[in-house]
Amino acid sequence: MTNLPEPSGTPAAPDMRAGDADRERVAQVLRDAAGDGRLTLAELDERLDAVYAAKTYGELAPLTRDLPAAGTSAPPVPLTGADWRPVEGAPSWKVGIGVMSGFRRSGVWNVPRKFTAFAFWGGGKIDLRDARFSDQQVTIRSLAIMGGFEIIVPDDITVHVKGIGIMGGFDQRASGPGVPGSPTVVVKGFAFWGGVGVKRRRRRADKRREREERDRREALEPGE
Repeated sequence: MTNLPEPSGTPAAPDMRAGDADRERVAQVLRDAAGDGRLTLAELDERLDAVYAAKTYGELAPLTRDLPAAGTSAPPVPLTGADWRPVEGAPSWKVGIGVMSGFRRSGVWNVPRKFTAFAFWGGGKIDLRDARFSDQQVTIRSLAIMGGFEIIVPDDITVHVKGIGIMGGFDQRASGPGVPGSPTVVVKGFAFWGGVGVKRRRRRADKRREREERDRREALEPGE
């Protein structure tokens, strides 16, 4: 909630008349909130109308009650806002097999605590960007013989790659920490004349939110 102080610095009574400077201060908080993506353009217009129609501090205060005050920081939130909890009714697989063929696990699916992938003259793709996790730590056991796997993990989770390759390999470059509280994915196993590639990619939802945020900010900027 934005404080509206009297000239003396003490909080103003709700029924005290507000001045133009008070209304403009609240309007600026609303504009900043819209620029940060906390308000839509429609919400901004609606609240600005209420600001300039307000006559007292009591009428102004509710308009910013759900917003951080000017000059202060909002409570920290995860950068992605991701929800890793399992989804009721979503598919779940414990095994993926590619023998002279391939398999794919992607979209919204519940990853079990242990997932086993096997490929012989074949391969598979395991995409975790939209996945949910049944446990804080999940293990993907990979066995690739003259074949391989592509494992895509979102860039906000913790990853440990521990596999062994003979005339093949496991890509270790994706190993690293995620955001606090994120699940951990352990990729281990064995590759012979094959390989397991683990790549970090941004979530589609994050890309979409950034695009919407950019469009919102551009819409708020003054025209040429």
